[in-house]
Amino acid sequence: MPPTALATDTDLLRQLREGVGAAFQTLYQRHQGPVYRFALLRTGSGDTAADIVQEVFMGLLTGSFHYDPLRGLLQNFLFGVARKLILKHEQPRLRLASLPDIDPDDETTQELASDDGEPLARLLENETAEQVRRALAQLAPHYRDAVILYELHDMSYLDIADICQVDIGTVRSRLSRGRAALAKRLAAHRPTALHALL
Repeated sequence: MPPTALATDTDLLRQLREGVGAAFQTLYQRHQGPVYRFALLRTGSGDTAADIVQEVFMGLLTGSFHYDPLRGLLQNFLFGVARKLILKHEQPRLRLASLPDIDPDDETTQELASDDGEPLARLLENETAEQVRRALAQLAPHYRDAVILYELHDMSYLDIADICQVDIGTVRSRLSRGRAALAKRLAAHRPTALHALL
């Protein structure tokens, strides 16, 4: 039975394991775009993002990355694999770009991120893509993950916690601090943008 656009990821993976090549094509078409956008925003490099996507999907195709449908959605699994590959890629040249005097996992200073109409979301809509990419690239990686996954991929806190392998409180804290740092950097590009956040 050939795969269809309506087939679930689990059905497509089963077909893939049975040797149906079109199942992989359908999975790739379904998930390649979001994984590439995440990798591009996370790394700032189109070439690196393409390499990450290729490695993610080759691992899925060959079975070297073992996805268990009982543990969550395939999309979250693919984002998690991409994130791990990006971290591995960054290790040799990792430079700390953390916010001053802030411990990202300090439970006593965690701030809750609001889910309602975010001024940051409105600001992101008004900024040019290049300014947003530059500002995102300046965030510490753990803040960048949370902001990209929540703001640009509409992931829930639970999904982000699963992808980043942290608890929900840490996701909230990272998202709140990442938003604040991103808004500050974008305001530097356009000083009047600060008023949109008030």
